[in-house]
Amino acid sequence: MPSKVNAPKPSARERLLAAADELFYSEGVQTVGIDRIVQKAGVAKASLYNLFGSKEQLVEAYLDARHATTREQVERALTRFRTPRERLLGVFDAQGQLFTEPDFNGCAHMTASAEALPGSPVEGATDRYRLWVRALFTDLAREAGAADPEDLARQLHLLYDGAGVSARMDRDPSAATTARAAAALLFDAATNSAETAHAGQ
Repeated sequence: MPSKVNAPKPSARERLLAAADELFYSEGVQTVGIDRIVQKAGVAKASLYNLFGSKEQLVEAYLDARHATTREQVERALTRFRTPRERLLGVFDAQGQLFTEPDFNGCAHMTASAEALPGSPVEGATDRYRLWVRALFTDLAREAGAADPEDLARQLHLLYDGAGVSARMDRDPSAATTARAAAALLFDAATNSAETAHAGQ
């Protein structure tokens, strides 16, 4: 019989990030101490400080990992759509998929931001995530021919944020569907005004 190939054991860094992701996301950044992280990860406390330097930098790494996962999920979802309008509204479809996950507990970046100190690594991680969301909407709005892509992106970003808050606080996964419908109205108004302005030239 062929011998079983054992999967490589996760590294100490991977185990720490997995433990941080589970505990920070479900219970909050401030309420979870380092001792619980290292205990769950099965590593020495010294390993955490050697790898990340501090709890704050571990939180930053956790948020960056969450950012990367969300970005991959959204980009993968958008490959299903063909037109600029479908892709832009597809962001809300991807968001809705996140809302239906069993462990959904709101936006990790929004929660961490409420506790972050100005200028901290945690604030930096939340800012990077926010910039990505805004740039995503801006690029899609520009691709679709909106008259003012930056303004439309700001409006869509507000809908995106509101859907996340509603899904968590109202325990309403359908919030993304409501936000998508509002986004469609905003999109159509923005592109119609662009077409009207172009026709009048």
